[in-house]
Amino acid sequence: MTAEMRPEVFGFFDKRTSSIQYVVVDPRTKACAIVVPVLDFDEKSGATATRNADRLLDFVRDRGLCVAWILDTHPHADHFSAAPYLKARTGAPTAIGERVVDVQRLWKGIYNLSDFPADGSQWDRLFAHGDTFAIGDLSVRVMFSPGHTLASITYVVGDAAFIHDTMFMPDSGTARADFPGGSAARLWNSIQDILALPGETRLFTGHDYQPGGREPSWESTVAEQKRANTHVAACRTEAEFVALREARDRTLPMPKLILHALQVNINGGRLPEPEANGRRYLKFPLDALDGAAWD
Repeated sequence: MTAEMRPEVFGFFDKRTSSIQYVVVDPRTKACAIVVPVLDFDEKSGATATRNADRLLDFVRDRGLCVAWILDTHPHADHFSAAPYLKARTGAPTAIGERVVDVQRLWKGIYNLSDFPADGSQWDRLFAHGDTFAIGDLSVRVMFSPGHTLASITYVVGDAAFIHDTMFMPDSGTARADFPGGSAARLWNSIQDILALPGETRLFTGHDYQPGGREPSWESTVAEQKRANTHVAACRTEAEFVALREARDRTLPMPKLILHALQVNINGGRLPEPEANGRRYLKFPLDALDGAAWD
C-alpha cells in the first residue's frame, strides 16, 4: 500500500449516542470528507445543538483542510444527521447510497407522510454499488452493504473502509438486523464482502458501546475481525450467524431515538419545518414496531 493510498483518519466519539464521526484526509491535497456527522439532540427536553458538528468544523479549520464531501452510510436510527448544517457552512455536497429510496418508502408509510418525496432528492449524490469518486487524490469505492438497513453502504478509501453498522469492534460483534427492512442473512453476506478485503485493511466502525467500561475504540483490521470478532469467529455458516443474530436481536429494545431520528434522517437530516407558532414538531407512530423488546 503506497502512501498515496493511505488516508489519514480522525475519529470523533459522541458519548451520548456511542457514535463515531470521521474526518478522512488526503494528506497531499488537504481535501477531506466528513463521514456520518451527528447533530446533537436531547430527547428529554427536545433541544438540538451543533456541538459535535462544530467540533468537526473546528478541526477542519485548524488543520487547514477543505471539505470535499459530507458522507452518510444509511439513515441512522440513533442520532440526527448534521449533514445539512455542515453543507450550509462548507458548501460541500452530501451523499448516501442510492437504495436510500427503499428506506424512505418504508418509513414514509410508517410515519404516514403522504406528501414526502421518497426519491433521494434530499442528497446531492446517490451512490450505487461499485461507484467511485475522489477525496482530493484519494479514490473512493462504494460497496453495497445491506442487512442492518436496506440502504447501508461501505466506503473503501485506499487501505481504509468505513463499515459503520456491519461489524463493531471485535469484542462487540456485529450490528443488529431487526429494524424494518433489516435482514440477518443479508448482513452476513455484506460482512463476507468486507472480510474479502485485504487482511491489513483498516476497518472503521460506526459505534462503540465500550464493553466492560473500556475506553472508546473504533479501528480494527480485516485480519483482526476474522480472528476475534465474537460473532464472526463463532459462526462458520450463514445459518449459524442468522440464528445467533436473530436470537440476540429478540432481546434488544429499539434504540431510544429511532422514532425521533428516522423522520429526520430520511429527509437528509433536515428538521421538520416550523409550524405557525415558529416551533418544530416531531411525529410519532404508536404501535408501529410490533414485537420489539421492552427495557
